[in-house]
Amino acid sequence: MNNLEWGSLGFHYRKTCAIVYSRYRDGQWSEPELTGDFDFRLNAFAGVFHYGNSCFEGLKAFRGRDGKVRLFRPDENAKRLQRSAARLSMAYPSEELFLKMCQMCVKANLDFLPPYGHNASMYLRPVLEGIDPQISICSSSEVLFAVMCVPVGTYAQAGALSPVSAVISRNYDRAAPNGTGSYKIGANYAMSLYPYNMAHSQGYTELLFLDPATKTRIDEFGSSNFIGIKGDTYVTPLSDSVLPSITNKSLRVIAEDLGMKVEMRPVPVEEIAEFDEVNACGTAVVITPIRSIDDKPLLEGTEVSRSWAIPSGSVCGVKSRALYDRIRGIQDGIVEDSHNWCLEVC
Repeated sequence: MNNLEWGSLGFHYRKTCAIVYSRYRDGQWSEPELTGDFDFRLNAFAGVFHYGNSCFEGLKAFRGRDGKVRLFRPDENAKRLQRSAARLSMAYPSEELFLKMCQMCVKANLDFLPPYGHNASMYLRPVLEGIDPQISICSSSEVLFAVMCVPVGTYAQAGALSPVSAVISRNYDRAAPNGTGSYKIGANYAMSLYPYNMAHSQGYTELLFLDPATKTRIDEFGSSNFIGIKGDTYVTPLSDSVLPSITNKSLRVIAEDLGMKVEMRPVPVEEIAEFDEVNACGTAVVITPIRSIDDKPLLEGTEVSRSWAIPSGSVCGVKSRALYDRIRGIQDGIVEDSHNWCLEVC
């Protein structure tokens, strides 16, 4: 048994007991295997090293107040991984294999699953990589599928539901029009590192990207979807370059359960001024409230053309808190899972 301080985990890599992997070769997947060796031996010409033939997922397992272990909506992650892999012309595991390997990973690492009551969970990272050696640009014929995990606390350094500042990225995009922005592909995240680091160096926590075609509409934060609350209305952008967040999808249903109206539509930048609450949402962050947003013509410059102070200010908004409490309650097994989202592992 490890001696981790469950209440102060943060969101960092820690070595656990085992990972699960399967290889696709000659038209079929191998039986999943557990290994404690986290160093895979791959050919230096593997496609993933040269052309980025890789996609991944992120999901969480929770230990509930009743002691049961639950995965939150893993079937949705399986479908999204398949969609991303298809975009890369890669073989992908069936939903059955995906779920089996996620459960194997959780069970093999139960000592690293945080106990209930610490606002912590086990973060699972399924990853799909093209591994056959190649020099020409072509689809991978051999694929590695691995599921690994790490115990995590809150993503934001300030803590759960602590409002943060954001800045708009006008001269950098995370995805191209008609590109791969709506797929969970590794290269999309690599593309955002440079502007993200620049924003962080200026004291901002979040970076808000606009639609790459016109720069007039909100797309999403660097690694999270955008949510705006206006009265009793939940607003989130509809865009071909936004990753379809499973957390956002769940929160939209919860919002309707709570009597809110849900609008998924193009969101002009100017509409920020009309929102009572603004949040970033995703598996890692769940909900991160935004307290202010600056608009800069050039991210590396000092000029701020306009700023918005979000009315909810330095505290999480009332509606956002209700959404957070409901989704976390479902994940922890203390609120009825009326939509059958959770998969009980053990």
